Amino acid sequence: MNSTPLADRMKNDDPRILKLGSTLRTRMSCSTTGSSGQSVSSSGTGNSGSGSSSSSSRVEIVPAGNICPSGKVITGMRSKPVRTVLSDNEMIPGMYGYGSIMPAGATRRTCGVSSSDTPESSLKINSEELKAKGNENYKKGNFLEALYFYDKAIAISPSDGRLRCNRAAALMGLKRMPEALKECEEAIRLAPAYVRAHQRLGSLLLSLGHVENARKCLFSLNQIPDEAELHKLETVENHINKCTEARRLGEWTSVLKEAEAATSRGAEASAQLFACQAEAHLKLHQLTDAELWMYKAKMYEASARAYKSKIFGMISEAYILFVQAQIENTLGKFDNACAAIERAAQVDLQSSEVIGLLKNMRLVGRARSLGNELFKSGRYIEACSAYGEGLSCDSLDPILYCNRAACWYKLKKWEKSLDDCNRALLIRPQHTKALLRKAASNIKLGRWADAVRDYEILWQELPSSEEVAENLSHARAELTKSHREGNGMVELVSDVDKFRAAIASGASVVYFHELSDPLCTWKSYVMGTLSAKYHSVIFLKVDMKQSPAIATAENITVASTFKLYKDGSCKVDMVTATPDLLEFSIRDTLLCPI
Repeated sequence: MNSTPLADRMKNDDPRILKLGSTLRTRMSCSTTGSSGQSVSSSGTGNSGSGSSSSSSRVEIVPAGNICPSGKVITGMRSKPVRTVLSDNEMIPGMYGYGSIMPAGATRRTCGVSSSDTPESSLKINSEELKAKGNENYKKGNFLEALYFYDKAIAISPSDGRLRCNRAAALMGLKRMPEALKECEEAIRLAPAYVRAHQRLGSLLLSLGHVENARKCLFSLNQIPDEAELHKLETVENHINKCTEARRLGEWTSVLKEAEAATSRGAEASAQLFACQAEAHLKLHQLTDAELWMYKAKMYEASARAYKSKIFGMISEAYILFVQAQIENTLGKFDNACAAIERAAQVDLQSSEVIGLLKNMRLVGRARSLGNELFKSGRYIEACSAYGEGLSCDSLDPILYCNRAACWYKLKKWEKSLDDCNRALLIRPQHTKALLRKAASNIKLGRWADAVRDYEILWQELPSSEEVAENLSHARAELTKSHREGNGMVELVSDVDKFRAAIASGASVVYFHELSDPLCTWKSYVMGTLSAKYHSVIFLKVDMKQSPAIATAENITVASTFKLYKDGSCKVDMVTATPDLLEFSIRDTLLCPI
């Protein structure tokens, strides 16, 4: 390779360099044509043309390369791509794209493509096609597929409010309500006069239970909603008003009925109405159902935050937290309950219900802490008093009842302990600690049938607990012993709960009678004889006039009826049975090996 520097070779008129410069200078040209049809040079001198439109002169343009006309070399620069300057009337096929320079107002005709076939018009066509495919899938209920096509169309035409409105409809079908709200709002922002966007937002707000806001949207732009939508709005509004009045009166069954009607007839995604049903179930001591409805309310909670609508005088978001706090407290999750009610107060400081519950929970917290300290120090009477102060603030706190029951148990006041345990279990049926204390109190009181029932439930929940197993065995033995050879005596049962407890486990025979029946005495003697003979079977009597609730629960309408039970399930139902038939049934049905 020749190592002579480039500048020296230029000075020496190196033939290769001269040829390269000539090639670069002649690769690029343009022609400019004046209005008279003459070719005009770059210096402004006119030259006569031949009259043919195709014979225009080429004007040499120096490329932005390393070689200048003066022969000087500019080092450190790279040559740029060839650029072509076109006149208003001349077009060189294939020369559009990068570097093309078009005079203002010029119409581009590239490779035979007309102006109607430009990429912009193609995008518009594609957007409409995608929208049509989305609509087709939406009508078939394929909301996810419809959403896919609407998303593709929006990517092409992001300022089209109709596409945003359609996307909101698909999101509503998928129950993605917060996203649907945003899309409706965006559709209205992009197309404020688009009636369907306002109507769709109104329908969406109605399904979320925001009645007032829904009414404003449905009647916006001086429009009147269709008859079906208007009827739905009025129906939901009517049920919510009835629900509000029933809640004010504390008629929780009616509250539940009206809230269910409102959700089933239009407000099917209303978080605040789901929370209302949770509250009603809680007040009716149906904790499991309350938890289920609260879970559903939390799924739609974001939609309640989007609009500051109100229900029962509270901001919807605050009401949901208000109900959540009550449920968490009932479940024994006091810290979670406090956090929920404090958040509710932050959302709505004007609600007297929210502020009242917040104050009560703070008082309950202090009473609980004081009671726990007193209990640990063995000051049980003072602890009872402290827990009682807490209950005066919240009479539906199962933890306070259970804690006070523990104090009564320590003070050997079994009846009071049993009473507080029953109150705790009424509010929270699955309260294991309360059930343990209830079972222990029943043993202390010698109520063996009740103790057996309690410990059998506990044994299912705590199968590995040795204490529960031992107490269950002890209670069963004592229950059997109490019915063994009782001098021919048969226990008379008048309470439904005791009846249920007595027949819950093992084998039992129940005689339903009336004292006015002349056969009553004789059949009671038969029952006594059989109880002395079959020690493992429990024999009970029920006076139908004194205990109509038991007779009704067992569908007994005729006196002198015998029923044989095994583990709480009726196996035999006999009317006017003879002693032999009754004994045979006992042996064959209750005592036969399984």
